[in-house]
Amino acid sequence: MKKLSILLVCLFIAASSFAQNANQTLPDLALKDVNGKPKNMSDYSKAKKIIIVSFWATWCSPCKKELNNINELYEEWKTKYNLELVAVCTDNARNVSKVKPYVDGQGWDYDIIMDVNQDFQRAMNIVQIPHTLLLDQNGNIVYSHSGYVEGDEFMLEEKIKELLGKK
Repeated sequence: MKKLSILLVCLFIAASSFAQNANQTLPDLALKDVNGKPKNMSDYSKAKKIIIVSFWATWCSPCKKELNNINELYEEWKTKYNLELVAVCTDNARNVSKVKPYVDGQGWDYDIIMDVNQDFQRAMNIVQIPHTLLLDQNGNIVYSHSGYVEGDEFMLEEKIKELLGKK
């Protein structure tokens, strides 16, 4: 009985988390990319393409593993699914100087947004990282996932295929 109660609580939390983001779009919030160029997060909701938003930090090993694994698939995904990845770095002011050298060293070819004060993270009610959001072509958040284990990128690809009606 105790296991069933725990399972039901976990399912409720997961459903609440998903429902909380369902049909939500990205807020009108001005941040800067890793090069200091201003970016408004709501612009990604208006891009008319599938958007993956990944919250990460340089100190978070699972975050970096997830983004490196997605990076291996990213060129194919951009072409195949007409999508864009936005990696939102939540490093604080003390660690921000580590971000650009790390990103350059990894060769990541997607937007890196700096959320130094975690304003965007709070606005999206993200409690832990890594955290991934998937937006449909209308800018609605249709999928939200916390944590990362090897292979989650393939589950993400399945969600992308579902959006496009592909199997």
